[in-house]
Amino acid sequence: MTKFNDMKYTRPDFDETKSKMDNLVSRMKQAQDAETFLKAFWEMNEVRRHLYTMITLVSIRHSINTADEFYDAENDYWDETTPQYSIIENELTKTVLEAPFREELLKEIPETYFQLGECAIKSFDPKIVPLLIEENKLTSEYGKLKSSAKISFDGEVLNLSEIQAKGDTPDRQVRKGASEAKAAWYQEHEAQFDEIYDKLVKLRDQMAKELGYNNYVELGYYRMNRLDYNAEMVAGYRKQILDYVTPAATRLYEKQRERIGYDHLAYYDLGFSFKSGNAKPHGNPDELVSYAVKMYHEMSEETGAFIDVMNSNQLWDLVSRPNKVMGGYETELYEYDVPFIFSNFNGTKGDVDVLTHEAGHAFQAYMADQIPLIDVKCPTMESAEIDSMSMEFFAYPWMNLFFQEEADKYRYSHMMDTITFLPYGVLVDHFQQEVYEHPEMTPAERKACWRKLEKMYLPFKDYEGTPLFEEGAWWYQQDHIFESPFYYIDYTLAQVCAQQFFIRMDEKDPTYWEDYKKLLRLGGTLSFTKLVKEAGLKVPFEEGTVQEIVSYLENYLNKIDDKAL
Repeated sequence: MTKFNDMKYTRPDFDETKSKMDNLVSRMKQAQDAETFLKAFWEMNEVRRHLYTMITLVSIRHSINTADEFYDAENDYWDETTPQYSIIENELTKTVLEAPFREELLKEIPETYFQLGECAIKSFDPKIVPLLIEENKLTSEYGKLKSSAKISFDGEVLNLSEIQAKGDTPDRQVRKGASEAKAAWYQEHEAQFDEIYDKLVKLRDQMAKELGYNNYVELGYYRMNRLDYNAEMVAGYRKQILDYVTPAATRLYEKQRERIGYDHLAYYDLGFSFKSGNAKPHGNPDELVSYAVKMYHEMSEETGAFIDVMNSNQLWDLVSRPNKVMGGYETELYEYDVPFIFSNFNGTKGDVDVLTHEAGHAFQAYMADQIPLIDVKCPTMESAEIDSMSMEFFAYPWMNLFFQEEADKYRYSHMMDTITFLPYGVLVDHFQQEVYEHPEMTPAERKACWRKLEKMYLPFKDYEGTPLFEEGAWWYQQDHIFESPFYYIDYTLAQVCAQQFFIRMDEKDPTYWEDYKKLLRLGGTLSFTKLVKEAGLKVPFEEGTVQEIVSYLENYLNKIDDKAL
């Protein structure tokens, strides 16, 4: 096994790689039988495994240090070049979809590959390559803008991750000051955020129209690989959240207000759960990793073997540093058959969430190593998030390791967060629906739209006169809105499924862990609703599902003496 820092990056020669891929596509087109076709198909899979491993190495190393001149230049190169490979990928997909012996191919290639292929064909044409290149440049510009933040506060110069951590302090004036300092930085760069997003919206609308769609919404669903649900089903699901979860979240925040003894909650108070302070992990980053190793060894034989691979091969970069991209993610290095975890530890409970959430994604990749086809090794986004969010719940019994005497605090606030997150998650989705249905909106109109929807889904959110957020610019902070349009409802759909796994665990259902492992091993070989059913869960779109789950979870929290925490 190769340690991450020893993994060698060499830029693949474009002409040589293109020639090899074109030749394999040609062999598939000329194949007279499924056996000949599949031989070329699997050779293509190996070429692509190498290509995307190199692309991913650049992406990881650039996000670790955006000031690294070599990887910054390589990142720029891939922004320009990846869309060129999309042309070949598109031809590959067409060739597989048009093959005359699909029934024989389906014996080796999962049906979801063909469904994903249909989405790819519907969302790409070589004529939009210049637009895709420009989109990549704009999203990179957004990431660089955020990672460049240097915010002076209380004698320190902080990045966005570090100032976010100040929101955990029991000192209300510090939370208020830090929140206002962060808002002031966003306000200082308001014109840049507006300009980047305005260009992205218009660019994506142009893509959609060049591909024959009325607007970007339908194209966005294809780009997100929504295999078995549509915008109408999502709208119905959003209504379930509005009808049942927004009122529950409002009640939970009222309990929080009483618990911490305030006359009202401002926006910088919503994340402050207890009068004595939020639960904080005990230990430095190395100690947190050692707790994670112990937890996963005790959780199961499979998780123990998995965490040893991650730890011994340094397959993560966890601590926040200057010039490091904000946020966290998990990705895969196909050629090495290993995942990689990226995050920004900042001393808050979110550090532990990374070691459970992102590790859930990584564990899925580890468990699905028997799936050779890179396109279906991992499920589509909403299904993938079930894997990670469920792991957060499965880790509950080990929270005493990370939080010691504050473990009950962590579990309470985590469970509350999984409920209160749902209205925010569907707000992000609803906002994007409005934006892409009305691409002519001005930046000011978009902000007014956000604030209107925010008051609907999050009526408890009081910006207390912070001008930028009051006018509706909170969403500048949400990477997905800029970088991955329509990638957000996924988190909420997955959360509703993960909550069902928690309920089964809480009710001591003896089958929940085996169903979870089954889900991981299936990877992306089934679509979202089919995977959910295979795991013994209810599909979130079904009327009554959300109401039943949120009622159980709110009752679970109401049984806890939260004021004693």
